[in-house]
Amino acid sequence: MVDMAAEVVHAKGHEIQITRMTEEYDVNAELEKHLWADIVILQIPVNWMGVSWSFKRYMDLVYTAGMQGVLCDGDGRHLEDPSRQYGSGGKLQNTRYLMSLSFNAPEAAFNDPGQYLFQGKSVDDLMISMHMNFRFFGMTALPTFVSFDVIKNPDTGNDLKRYQAHLQQHL
Repeated sequence: MVDMAAEVVHAKGHEIQITRMTEEYDVNAELEKHLWADIVILQIPVNWMGVSWSFKRYMDLVYTAGMQGVLCDGDGRHLEDPSRQYGSGGKLQNTRYLMSLSFNAPEAAFNDPGQYLFQGKSVDDLMISMHMNFRFFGMTALPTFVSFDVIKNPDTGNDLKRYQAHLQQHL
């Protein structure tokens, strides 16, 4: 999926930078990448209804460092104006993000009140904390892409075609 996104973005004439959260990275370089990017594409294997520990570690290191005035001006509130809304201090208002998620769960498990686990919730409902993290920095969401049932009933070829079409449409 990362390679597919890189191909599509490159074919559209854009420069790309890739970070693999399972490999070493420099926190300051990652902050610079966020300031540089017009669009941040995240490939996220959903693990226990959230992001992997390596992505959580990345967020703890990079986004916490970004709180020091790089990615946001604190939480947006100030002593001079405590009425400002919490989470409104983001500095990345011109940056969009796209989450590409992979689930073991089948598509039918979502958006159906009759389903046991998610009880009618959507994928974006489940990932609301991630959306809020990016909104905290002022970023704007592009439509989420999802590959479902990747373990028990994979359809990798079709997922790649759908992802390519999704990227073509939304980038």
